[in-house]
Amino acid sequence: MTEHDPADAPTDGFGDESLGPVPVLAVVGRPNVGKSTLVNRIIGRREAVVEDVPGVTRDRVSYDANWNGRAFTVVDTGGWDPDARGMAASIAAQAEIAVTLADAVLFVVDATVGITDHDEAVVKILRSSGKPVVLAANKVDDHRTEAEAYALWNLGLGEPFPVSALHGRGSGDMLDAVLAALPDTPPETIGEEVGGPRRIAIVGKPNVGKSSLLNKLAGEDRVVVDNVAGTTVDPVDELIELGGRTWRFIDTAGLRKRVKEASGHEYYASLRTSTAIDRAEVAVLVLNADETISEQDVRILQTVREAGRALVIAFNKWDLVDEERRYYLEREIERELVQVQWAPRINITARTGWHVDRLVPALDKAIEGWETRITTGALNGFLGRLVAEHPHPVRGGKQPKILFGTQPSTAPPTFILFTSGKLDASYERFIERRLREEFGFAGTPIVLQQRPREKRKR
Repeated sequence: MTEHDPADAPTDGFGDESLGPVPVLAVVGRPNVGKSTLVNRIIGRREAVVEDVPGVTRDRVSYDANWNGRAFTVVDTGGWDPDARGMAASIAAQAEIAVTLADAVLFVVDATVGITDHDEAVVKILRSSGKPVVLAANKVDDHRTEAEAYALWNLGLGEPFPVSALHGRGSGDMLDAVLAALPDTPPETIGEEVGGPRRIAIVGKPNVGKSSLLNKLAGEDRVVVDNVAGTTVDPVDELIELGGRTWRFIDTAGLRKRVKEASGHEYYASLRTSTAIDRAEVAVLVLNADETISEQDVRILQTVREAGRALVIAFNKWDLVDEERRYYLEREIERELVQVQWAPRINITARTGWHVDRLVPALDKAIEGWETRITTGALNGFLGRLVAEHPHPVRGGKQPKILFGTQPSTAPPTFILFTSGKLDASYERFIERRLREEFGFAGTPIVLQQRPREKRKR
């Protein structure tokens, strides 16, 4: 059999809706048996957070994958300990939910450790679920450890598939068994997503309430919420019905103060937050309304702007804001958010759901601005009036003029100005401000590019 590289999978393989839903594989097992490493092996890229610390994966996290041209979704879960307490109990509950929602289960056991009481407890739950189960005996790096893998027949789940998630050994046979366990999948579709649900990234520094907001929007606890900074370490895609439409929300790990300060899994999580912003169309920046707007918040704003994404700012925990805090917050907004005055702002309390319904109109407004296109005639009429009323200042005896303008693209709106010389940065900002006054562009950055006319050589 020729093995196809799982990396051939499209990173956003949403496919053609008419082909039916993509089947779901839940990957479960005790903490630190190598589930996330195996998920990375299956999807062919380093997306699942991997660190040699039990419990790094805390939520159920979905990834698109394919094998032999068949598409499916892999759900990575937190380490499943049936006797868990507190935070670990929440993780175990998430794993149970993943199993109930999945079409098949990949149960990962550390072959070098053998069967534990926890494994047997998990097997009971898997049997009661009635879902087909594929048993992966992980950490079988050579022929010597294969014998240990076959001791797992005693679990009563059928043939154990010896694999090395780290080196890829045996993963092809295991994936063949996975495909046999899953219902028929739609043919793989190649190419970028066209249409489909709008993609929204929820961003913000740790512990501002991003997961609480996602749970409130979803109407159920989909993300582990704990009053510990940085609880969410993976982006979690969720399809959620809001305002009669489906949206794809990406809940992201809280961005860290400095990437170099972040420990292993936080480092990869912060990198993936940027990836989530790149994948999204709109970023919802969640700020803690009862705390001072920080340098960290402003830096996240910069990340969104530089990525050219539409932006909505949500001030969370509004129930904690008194009159005095409101006064100071207004001053902070004027000072710290001056670069993004165009972004729609909403005040919410994610915990109770107060004013969360205001998010959809704000998203619609931001998307409309992000996709606004001005005809070349209207743009040049506007530029002509602007230059006549407010010509560029004379610099060194020269006065650059705007000869012509065009908008080659939207999302974000991008303009090219053909000029007789380089325009000052301050005049560029003036043009952007007037463009917004004239045409709207709420919720979106505007990109202005200059093309100064080259001097003719004599």
